[in-house]
Amino acid sequence: MVHGAAGLRGHREKTMSSETSPVSPAPMPERSLYVTGVGGFVGQHLAHMAATGVFGECELHSMPVRLDIRDADGLRASIAAVKPDWVIHLAARSFVPDSFVNPRDTFDVNVLGTLNLLCALRDEGFTGRLLYVSSGDVYGSVPEDALPVSEQHPAAPRNPYAVSKLSAETLCRQWYFSEKMDVVIARPFNHIGPAQDSRFVVPGFARQICRIAAGKQEARMVVGDLDVSRDFSDVRDVVWAYAALLREGKPGTVYNVSSGREVLVRSILRQLCDLAGVDPAIDEDQARLRPNEQRRMVASSERLQRDTGWKPQISLEASLVQILEHFRMNERP
Repeated sequence: MVHGAAGLRGHREKTMSSETSPVSPAPMPERSLYVTGVGGFVGQHLAHMAATGVFGECELHSMPVRLDIRDADGLRASIAAVKPDWVIHLAARSFVPDSFVNPRDTFDVNVLGTLNLLCALRDEGFTGRLLYVSSGDVYGSVPEDALPVSEQHPAAPRNPYAVSKLSAETLCRQWYFSEKMDVVIARPFNHIGPAQDSRFVVPGFARQICRIAAGKQEARMVVGDLDVSRDFSDVRDVVWAYAALLREGKPGTVYNVSSGREVLVRSILRQLCDLAGVDPAIDEDQARLRPNEQRRMVASSERLQRDTGWKPQISLEASLVQILEHFRMNERP
């Protein structure tokens, strides 16, 4: 049975990575899982992995491709047709530079869209679990002596995207308190993997490097600030974390989803160049530098690991190899 872009019944196979899964789902009755934003980067990996049994015995229903999360009536009708047991809310405007250019659109989708979803679930008598996917960006500027940042650290967002995600988080927690809805909140940090939009830093590097290696671009790269550090996870580890939170997360609780590994962006670029066998000249583009840039970032996922048993499994090098391979296979002349 197909609903929207995907209708997938869970069965056990290997995930897209050759790595082993961090948590083996316990047998459970078949559940109905409704996902918004399944057409995005994370959503596509989630849909593939749902078919391999990541969520246990589960039938995946995606919000219809042509349905806008801002369409309250359409969303309510979609929820009513599925009557889900679990919901993962991924749909969002997620590219930070765009949020400075068009903050209203970012808030309309990220905050009002979340409100529409919460109202639709309440109106349809939803009694399952909602996993709201926020962002580690809500912490804003974190002092170095507070790293790795934990969930106890106060949120202080410094761009419109992060403000919108924190606003939607607060709305979800209000629904937990006042409407008694079972809500769990995930704060993922930077995640990477095959098929990510090349506007983001790692796939942006990989695309240029593959073009250089193939002779389609001169051996010169235009980049932003290389001397910042970030906490990178493979997108498939992130999906495993979402599955673990649906099963084992505590209601009303916020969880960081992170590798706990601090990596310089310059190191990522060097590894990608070495893997591809290229040595380009590097030009820094001041226009790509973000205002209020956090210089260092690494996060603790201790709470997530303690409550669910999840641990990251896919190495950074394995992620980078697969990202390069994706561009080699898909880059047009």
